[in-house]
Amino acid sequence: MAEKEQQQAFPLAPTNGYARSDAEAATADKEELRRQKRKKYLIYFAAFVIFQTLIIVLFSLTVMKVKTPKFRVRSSSSINTFDVPQTNTSFTLNAQFGVKNTNFGPYKYDSTTVDFLYNGIQVGSAVIPKSKANFLSTKKINVPVDLNLSGNTSNSEILTLTSTARLSGKVELMLIFKKKKAVNMNCTMDVNTRTRELLNVACK
Repeated sequence: MAEKEQQQAFPLAPTNGYARSDAEAATADKEELRRQKRKKYLIYFAAFVIFQTLIIVLFSLTVMKVKTPKFRVRSSSSINTFDVPQTNTSFTLNAQFGVKNTNFGPYKYDSTTVDFLYNGIQVGSAVIPKSKANFLSTKKINVPVDLNLSGNTSNSEILTLTSTARLSGKVELMLIFKKKKAVNMNCTMDVNTRTRELLNVACK
C-alpha cells in the first residue's frame, strides 16, 4: 500500500515524444552548426585560392614579364674639337648612350659597336663595353666619337647623322630565370656646324 501511495504522490515522468524531440532538435542544431562551419571553411579556402591565383597572374604580368630594353643616343651629348674647312668637316662627339631597362631584374649586355653614318656612308664608330643596366633604371655610357665627314658634305650648316647598332644581352629575374633580349638602335640627329650643337635627337 505504501508503494502505491508513493507512486501516486510522485508519478513517473511521462515517456512521451517531447523529451526525444528536444534531444533530436539539439542534435540537429549541432549538425547544422557543423555544416555552417564547414561551409565557411570552404568559402575561406576558395577565396584564398582565388586570391593566390590573382596574385600569381598579376606577378606574371608585371614582375615576370620581360620587356625589351631601349638603347639610344641621349640628347645630352655634346660636341667639341670642331673643324670645318672648305671641303672637310670633322669633330669629336661626346656621345652619351643610354640603356633603359624597365624590367624587375638586371639586363646584362655584351659589348657592341655603334656606327655613325652621313648620307649612308660610315663616318665614325663607338665601342660600347660589356656591362649591365640595373632593374628599373637607365645605364648611361659616355664615349667620345671622332667623326670625319671629309668629302661628304656640301658646306651645309645642318648635318643629319644616323647611328645604328644592335645590343644583345639577357634579363635576369629572381636570380634564376634568364631571358635573351636584343635591341636595335636607329637614331637620327642634326649637327649645327655654326653653333656646334647637337639637335633633334630622335630614336625609333
